[in-house]
Amino acid sequence: MNIRISIAKQSLILFDDDGRILGSYPVSTARNGVGEQFGSFCTPRGKHLIRAKIGAGQPLNTVFVARRPNGEIYTPELGAAYRERDWILTRILWLSGCEPQRNRLGGIDTMRRYIYIHGGPDEAPIGIPASHGCIRMRNAEIVELFDRVPVYTSVDITEN
Repeated sequence: MNIRISIAKQSLILFDDDGRILGSYPVSTARNGVGEQFGSFCTPRGKHLIRAKIGAGQPLNTVFVARRPNGEIYTPELGAAYRERDWILTRILWLSGCEPQRNRLGGIDTMRRYIYIHGGPDEAPIGIPASHGCIRMRNAEIVELFDRVPVYTSVDITEN
C-alpha cells in the first residue's frame, strides 16, 4: 500500500501494492505552499512514511494537543471561542521523512516539524491550501484512511 499526495490537485490517493486505486480524498495542504524548513508552516515534499498512528478508537472530533486527546470534542462553538487554535482532530498519521538533506534530519526533518495527516473542523476549507503545514482531511475520511493503512505505509508528497 502507498499514498500519493498532490499539492496541485489538493488530493490524497491510496494505492494497493499493484497500483490500483483504493481511495481518493480531497485534502488541504499548507497555506504557505511547499517547503521543508522548520518554522516555515509549509508542506514538505518527497518520500515519507507513516511513523505513528494516533487516536484509534477516539470519537469523531476528538481534539488533540501534543498528540494526546485533551478531553474536548470539537464543535463549531468551541472553534468560534478559540479561533487562533490549529485544530488537530479525530486521528493523526504522523509522517517521517525518508530523504536526508530533503526532509529528514536537521532543520528540515518532517517528523521533528510535527507534520501529520489529520482531521480538521468539518466547516474548514478542504481542496484549497489552508493548513499550517500538515495535510488536513475531513474527519470521516481520516478515520477511513487510518483504518486502512498500517504504520510504515509510504507517503509521497509531490507538487504536481
